[in-house]
Amino acid sequence: MKIAHNILLLILIIICCSCEEVVQVDLQESSPRLVVEASIIWEKRSNGNSQIIYLTKTTPYFDSEITPAKDAIIEIVSSSGETFKFIEEESGIYVNTNFLPELNKEYQLTIRYNNEIYSATESMIPVVDLEEVEQTLNGGFSGDDIELKAYFTDPAEISNYYLFKFFLDDISVQINDDEFTNGNRTFAYFSDEDLKVGDIVNFEIQGISGRFYEYLYILSSQAGENNGGPFQTQPTTVRGNIINETNPDNFAFGYFRLSQTDNLEYTIQ
Repeated sequence: MKIAHNILLLILIIICCSCEEVVQVDLQESSPRLVVEASIIWEKRSNGNSQIIYLTKTTPYFDSEITPAKDAIIEIVSSSGETFKFIEEESGIYVNTNFLPELNKEYQLTIRYNNEIYSATESMIPVVDLEEVEQTLNGGFSGDDIELKAYFTDPAEISNYYLFKFFLDDISVQINDDEFTNGNRTFAYFSDEDLKVGDIVNFEIQGISGRFYEYLYILSSQAGENNGGPFQTQPTTVRGNIINETNPDNFAFGYFRLSQTDNLEYTIQ
């Protein structure tokens, strides 16, 4: 009986060992594409002269290292003819220190990289002031978290689109339009269960275009749904407003936009 038991144990060990197999995931890799982070931000009560554009390249799925796109030639030309050249100060980081922002003026971005020309056109979008922050103690799922409302008054003349940022330990981002608040005084809402007395929260409101709002909306929708990793069906590729004029099939990722912004700091009471 003991011999039979030992034979059975040996068979089980062999079966278990034979099930241990390294699975190699063979993911199809495409040629690297240009990724453009070109957000021209003009903070109210500043001259907006210093601006930065970041260029990187796409990398394989399991590669966590960001690859800068070096040796590009970048310039922005305004509708009235001013030219602003961006100089590469570090790998993939391009800087201009004499930019002249003007509300509602149109600007064209041109990037020459790897013998191809990329371009995009947008206008500088104005934004209203952040007026005040109201604090209550009935936020969150529990109903007793600190809740903050940053108030502003939406202009009634045109459709407006907003990007909100809340800075605490991390950055929280929201986007909104004025479909249901056009011309009214309204607020952006922020709540965090870790907020406590003495914490300093920074609020930022940016004016954005309708096209950029739609772009962010699609990105956020896909980010919320795509949690299945590399084995889940991948969402549709989200393309921004940057066009490859030389080779349209080799399109870039990212977006060129210009936004006026206002900031407000609040200390938790």
